[in-house]
Amino acid sequence: MTERPALHAVYVISVFAELAGVHPQTLRNYERNGLLRPKRTSGGSRRFSDEDLVALRRIQDLTNEGVNLEGVKRIMALETKLETLKSQLNEQATRARDDLEAAHRQYRRDLVPVQNALAVVVDAKRRARKER
Repeated sequence: MTERPALHAVYVISVFAELAGVHPQTLRNYERNGLLRPKRTSGGSRRFSDEDLVALRRIQDLTNEGVNLEGVKRIMALETKLETLKSQLNEQATRARDDLEAAHRQYRRDLVPVQNALAVVVDAKRRARKER
């Protein structure tokens, strides 16, 4: 049987810290610095999710590379913004493709293509020059 990932914030801080291999105080520090945003119960207890675990792994990777917490915060904000912009770009590209296809479907098939008409005019001008 495969383990299903948690869909909601379900881990208490002690369990989450153990899963992540960090001290609970480290998690509190990351939260204080705005790097993690665990959900809160009505009683105020922190609840972490699998998404928080992914964010924590990214924080650990960056800090292991020598980036300080403010740098980590900025990098993660830029990565989030980049993903948002990529998504918007993909949506725009899809809309543009759909609009182009719709325009192609509306073309009148009985019109003479411009390429052929230009070729006839160019050939006629060449013949007129040769006859002079």
